[in-house]
Amino acid sequence: MSEQPASAPPNPATPRIMRGFEYVLFNSRWLMAPFYVGLVVALAVLLIKFVRMLLEFVVHAPSYKSSEVILDVLSLIDVTLVANLVLIVVFSGYENFVSRIDTSGNPNWPIWITKIDFAGLKQKLLASIVAISAIHVLEAFLNIETVFDATKMTWLVAVHLVFVISALLLAISDRWSSGDHE
Repeated sequence: MSEQPASAPPNPATPRIMRGFEYVLFNSRWLMAPFYVGLVVALAVLLIKFVRMLLEFVVHAPSYKSSEVILDVLSLIDVTLVANLVLIVVFSGYENFVSRIDTSGNPNWPIWITKIDFAGLKQKLLASIVAISAIHVLEAFLNIETVFDATKMTWLVAVHLVFVISALLLAISDRWSSGDHE
């Protein structure tokens, strides 16, 4: 008969230490909350910038050529898209990484906020970045008569194409990983 080595008696402190460690790790997610509050402050700064741009646009629009009006409108759209991007990150990030948001008390709560998972968040972020990049390229093209810099234009288009290709590759990758590629 072979002797089995006597196993060490379980140490009751080990599970307690593990639970304590897991408790600290789990609750460390709340360290992200100040980041989201900071993004809300950044959103308020964007609002101030938007209002300033809008007031300047309204005051100067009567004397603008149509191309200048279009450029200013594109600038307003650009700031709006960046603000939307911040909002998506705040809500989705908080919901995905910190805590669920109780939407039951507000019937006007947008449905998408609690439905975006991390893959959806990545896609929305990249789609917003592509749209913002497209606006910058369009602004450069519309401004081409006054200032033409071939190198800058090439870089703008190249960076935009990198964003577009990245977004497409991410969408394909997410589709394949979710099993919807059949």
